[in-house]
Formats: sequence, structure tokens, C-alpha cells
Amino acid sequence: MRKFDTKVQHLKYKVLREVARKAWADRLADTVLDIPKTIVPGNTPTMRCCVYKERAIAAERVKLAMGGDSGNPNVIEVIEIACDECPAAGYEVTDSCRGCLAHRCEDACKRGAISFDHNHVAHIDKSKCVECGACAKVCPYTAIVNRKRPCQNACKIKAISINENNAASIDNNKCIACGACVYQCPFGAIMDKSFILNVIDMIKKSQKNEKYKMYAVVAPSISSQFTYAKLGQVITGLKEMGFFTVVEAALGADMVAQAESKELAEKGFVTSSCCPAFVDYIHKSFPALVPLISHNLSPMATIAKYIKEKDPGSKVVFIGPCTAKKAEVQKESVKPYVDAVITFEELQALFDSLDLDITTLEEGVLDNASYFGRIFARSGGLTDAVAQGLKEQGLDFELKPCTCDGIEECRVALLKKSKNLLDANFIEGMACVGGCIGGAGCLTHGEKNKAEVDKYGKEAYEKTITDAVSVLKSL
Repeated sequence: MRKFDTKVQHLKYKVLREVARKAWADRLADTVLDIPKTIVPGNTPTMRCCVYKERAIAAERVKLAMGGDSGNPNVIEVIEIACDECPAAGYEVTDSCRGCLAHRCEDACKRGAISFDHNHVAHIDKSKCVECGACAKVCPYTAIVNRKRPCQNACKIKAISINENNAASIDNNKCIACGACVYQCPFGAIMDKSFILNVIDMIKKSQKNEKYKMYAVVAPSISSQFTYAKLGQVITGLKEMGFFTVVEAALGADMVAQAESKELAEKGFVTSSCCPAFVDYIHKSFPALVPLISHNLSPMATIAKYIKEKDPGSKVVFIGPCTAKKAEVQKESVKPYVDAVITFEELQALFDSLDLDITTLEEGVLDNASYFGRIFARSGGLTDAVAQGLKEQGLDFELKPCTCDGIEECRVALLKKSKNLLDANFIEGMACVGGCIGGAGCLTHGEKNKAEVDKYGKEAYEKTITDAVSVLKSL
């Protein structure tokens, strides 16, 4: 049985599935008109004030499922009409205020934003408040709290603010497209653009004239997804859909681990380049550290480049848990190698748009990568792989890693490095907590995913990084 963590994910999936069905049937012209009524049938609202608003929001979801606003370079967008149910964010005085005589909150406020009523209960003037939090820190009853919206709490780099329409607004100069806000918004008002139409178009063209082959590059975190079926059935399902073959991104991870460990030994210090959100964060928030980023492409781009070199006319689609990958493929250094990116959520929608029940299929096989390439999917896996790469290549270098699990830990490590206070020579940066298994495009999230990835790694046919890369290059 299919499982989604939230009903919001399921709603998003239903829209994607219906858009895909229209695309397979060449009926995209009536998509925006038909799908909202399919998603919100009848005349009784189920989530909003009226059925018409629900359908208007569904229509906006359809547009994002079809690629979103082409004028907005960010792959994450806000559906403003859906973003209106959260209370205004900021510091508020709660019922815990006892109307005390000390008035420490008033003394702490440098803006004169605190006043009191006839019962001595404090009130905050929002026109004067600058959200510094000084009043909350000194309140003996902790009666002043910061009511942040879920999206703002999720965004650890403070790229989200509230605009004049009381809706979330994303600062593209700060946003790293990690998708944390997408997963945490309880109304589904923030979504990642989908490029499933591009994938469907490529598949249909390849089936008509067979001028090129379709390659699906799957992230190693796929081992923790589609729990209602077997991994081999997912692989066969991709081939049934129209892909020529399925390749592990973990094989690209093996190639990166081998090259990055050598680069580290030569340079003495590097930060990882595998997580596009982490790399983007360095560029936007710590530009002075950009020269320290490993020069290697990500595992996705590395294996895609290899495929393109071997089969120049091919089309490569990456399938994984990461919304930031959709931004990565827009970079000039990656664009020539990866033709489209979709998430596991979107893959599920594609299977169901074709009424393809993968549980009935025979099991295909993935046996390209090593254990170390496969464990890139979880936090700490890249560090283990780099250590193994140093060992296998006989490189005399003492690895002192700093493994960062989530963007907050990344920020601390980068801040220390910028001040020459970091006692490490390698930073593994993962923007999502848990690593790729915590990506916004996962069907499910949780501790169990880590165990599934480790299990998948131990099933690897090739036991070393060198073996995996050697086998690849001999093909």
C-alpha cells in the first residue's frame, strides 16, 4: 500500500498524477479546467471556506505541476491564495502574562513597543516592534512567545518573510531550494515546480522514433522509498514506463569519492560538492569559502556526464528525493548532462498515471555501485566513502572530518572555518537533516530510512570503490 507522510503530499501527488494522465493522452489543453474539478468534486468544500477557492488553489497546483512560473528562476514557489490560514508571525503576549509590577519587558524594549492595560497586562505595538526578542528573554513567566509560521521555522537560512498580503515570500537571493518549507507547510502553499511534462515528452519521442535512449539515474535513497513494493519492481517499472535502462547515482558517488579523496589529499582542505543546497548556501552566505568547495561534480552530474560521453544522443533523467537537484540542473556546468529531474513523489504519480501496478512486476537488478557509493544517501556516508577512497588509493593523509547533518550544522561549521576556528580538513555538508533520506521529495521520512539505506549498501555486488569504478570503465 502506498504511503505518504502527510495528506498535503497526497494532494500534491493527485494533481501530478492527473496532469501526467492528460500528458500521456495529449490532452493538456483542458488540464487547468478539468483537473481542479477532479481533485475537488461536488459542491461541498472539504478544506477551505468554499469549493471555488479550493478549485482555484488546485488550478495553481496544476500550473506548478506543469512547470510553474518560467519568469521565476527559483524552483520553489508560493501559492499565495493558499497561504492565508496561518496567524501573523512575530512576538505575542500570551495569557500567561500575570500583569506583574516589574515590567521587565518594557525596560528591555528599546523601541517603546510595550504598553500595559488597566490590569497591567502587556501588549506589543506591531508598528514599533522589530522582533528582536529582548522582551521575551526577560519575562519571568515566559509569557511572550515568538509565533513563527511553519515555513519560517523550517527555513533555517531565513529566506522566508511575510509580505503585505500576509502570505509567505521567498527571497531568491537567500533560498537554496532545499524544500524544507515545502515539506513543512501544513496547507501545501509552498511547492516545488515539476518537470514531469518534460520527462513524458522525452519518453514519448524516444518511443516514436527511437533516435535516442532514455536513462533513469536513481538516487541511492530510493532503497528507503516505495515500501509497498520491492526495489527490483521499481526498476522494472521504470523500464516499463519507457526508460532504456536504470543506473545507480551511487556509481557516480563512487567516482566522486575516489576523485574527492585524491583532491583532499592534494589540497589539504575541501568542502563536499555533492549536496547542491549546501553548495548554494556557501555561494550565497559564505562567498569567501567558495574556492574551498571540491571541484568535483555531484554524483548525479558525474554519472550523467559519463553516460553522455558513452551515448551522446541519450537523455538522462535523475530521480531522487531532492528539490535542490532541480535547481542544480539549471547550472551551466550540469545542464549538458542531465535533461530533467523528478522526485520520488513525482515518480509515484507517473507510475499511477499509467495505471502501472509495480507490485505485479518481476524484479529488476541494480548492481552497479559499491557499499560506499550507496551510503552517500545518509549523513556521514560521504565521509565514510572519502576515508575509504584515501585508504584504497594508498594516500598518506590524516582525515579530520566535520560531518554536518542539516543546514544549521553546516552554518556552524562554515562560520568556524571562516574564522579559522574549525579543527577539521573536510566538511561534509548535507542541507537536509539525515542527509538525502530527509529530502523534501521523499515519499516517507524517518529513522527507518537510514537502516534501509545501510541494508541496501551491504547488498552491493562490488565491495570496494575501486572495483565499482573499474567495472564501469571496462564497459
